Amino acid sequence: MLEIKNLHARIASTGTEIIRGLTLSVRAGEVAAIMGPNGSGKSTLSYVLAGRDDYEVTEGDILYDGQSILEMDPAERAAKGVFLAFQYPMEIPGVATMEFLKVAMNSQRKARGEEPLKIPEFMKRVRETAAALDIDMAMLKRPLNVGFSGGEKKRAEILQMKLLEPRLCVLDETDSGLDIDALKIVADGVNALRSPDRAIIVITHYQRLLEHIVPDSVHVLFRGQVVRSGGKDLAVELEENGYAGMVGEAA
Repeated sequence: MLEIKNLHARIASTGTEIIRGLTLSVRAGEVAAIMGPNGSGKSTLSYVLAGRDDYEVTEGDILYDGQSILEMDPAERAAKGVFLAFQYPMEIPGVATMEFLKVAMNSQRKARGEEPLKIPEFMKRVRETAAALDIDMAMLKRPLNVGFSGGEKKRAEILQMKLLEPRLCVLDETDSGLDIDALKIVADGVNALRSPDRAIIVITHYQRLLEHIVPDSVHVLFRGQVVRSGGKDLAVELEENGYAGMVGEAA
């Protein structure tokens, strides 16, 4: 589903190169974990996949279902089923959460050639999904993420992901700032999205998230490259021994 070929990317404003020849493949149905020390390029990779314009790809390609997405803007990528859950979701005063969800869902449906959801069906889907994530409907009456706790913001993003049903889900340190109860709720929501025709990329520092979202593959980033790949046991090895030995071999 996703094939990244010799990707080089830099911060557009400064020219600082962050991704330096990264190559990675993720199959449909696969949950791939991306791990690595601070500054290794994990979050930058997620932003480049989503199409943020403050990062510039200088070499290589990103193929999604066999098609390059480098010339697509973020809205086009989203319409094709690419979803990014942020490490620090933004608060957007003045934008009602329910209205945001309705516009997002109907924009996706329009891109697929489907009819927009009528209000009763939309509300039914939101209520059912919110209940599964232990989200109080009163929370969704507030402006998007405004006044939400860290855990509420993460659950709201998983709510969006479940409602939009993307085919490529990229989770950038979704476990950041979560207590164990919120972590389990978020992980259960992600696990419910596992599907033979969906790929999920989980970016994290820690093994604890991967105890709940068990990956099919684990890839270690260092200085903008994948320096080692393996199965779920690789995450356990990193938890026990840290990154020092592994990245020392790659340096």
